[in-house]
Amino acid sequence: MPAVAISCIILFVPWLLVRAWIAPLPNTVQEQVEDAIEYGLDGIIVYVDQADSMPAFYSAGWKNRENKVPADPNSLFKIASISKLYIAVAVAKLVNDKRLSLDETLASYLPELAGRIENADYITLRMLVQHRSGIPNYADHPDYPWANPYNSNSEVYRLVLDMPADFKPDEKYSYSNTNYLLIGEILDKTLGYSHHQYVKQKILTPFGLNNTYSLLKEVDSDDVMSGYFVGYDEDIKLNDYIHPGGSMVASAQDVGIFLRALNDGSLLSDDEQAIYSSIYQYGYTGLLPGYQSIARYCKDIDAVVVQFVNTSGGDTWSLSEIIYNRIVKILRRSKNL
Repeated sequence: MPAVAISCIILFVPWLLVRAWIAPLPNTVQEQVEDAIEYGLDGIIVYVDQADSMPAFYSAGWKNRENKVPADPNSLFKIASISKLYIAVAVAKLVNDKRLSLDETLASYLPELAGRIENADYITLRMLVQHRSGIPNYADHPDYPWANPYNSNSEVYRLVLDMPADFKPDEKYSYSNTNYLLIGEILDKTLGYSHHQYVKQKILTPFGLNNTYSLLKEVDSDDVMSGYFVGYDEDIKLNDYIHPGGSMVASAQDVGIFLRALNDGSLLSDDEQAIYSSIYQYGYTGLLPGYQSIARYCKDIDAVVVQFVNTSGGDTWSLSEIIYNRIVKILRRSKNL
């Protein structure tokens, strides 16, 4: 291999990630959480609900960097696309109640979009839920205003209406936030009121999830963990992303309780569970400017692990995944002792 090529490989290897990945595994989750801050993350919260143990909370770094407020494991956090799990549960419930059909088309549910979204006559609700519609992702559009988000869902449509499809319906999987924007509208139209209210009535209230909210405007901003983007000094906590499937704010414990109920069958009836299993996932991740979240159930150790990191940009997503996987390794090792 030419010397120039070798030099380029050495120069561009993300050594920070390599160091985080190969470092000796700490003895405890708290040590790993504290180590995460040494790699440049501003703040981190971890919640662990493991069978036969009391739920455990871990945190390190800052809730608010400017005011030197330490990370609080009970802080509210923008959970971004983890919100999609709650919407998918709502869909499963309404399908089971015969108020929705997974095989009905987008054009049938929202006829005003026929001719404005390619293949609307063939895209089904099932394809929307499963990200198999081929509809372009509005969040990938170069004109999406991340620094000053839209304050209505209708503004998003100009980024996707009359645009060519990315692929034919059900041809493949491709993540698109537009799918859940449309599902939110379908739910609102079917219900005759906001799907946010339905989620609260059918999911949040029955499980005592009093620290979960559909929108940032519903909470006191002082209760929300600040958010930071690599290379930008300001706190971007007040940037409000209102679109369905990415708008929710919650505590790590509330997300953990929800995820446990989703996985152990207590959230849904048997029929609802069968529908849900056919359409969506049982764990998820979320990403917004300033906010990264991971919520998964580890079946082998019967543990729900939720991780919030309030830094995004650069290599922080990969770093967050490395830290999360190391935490799970620590839990597995402790389980096997």
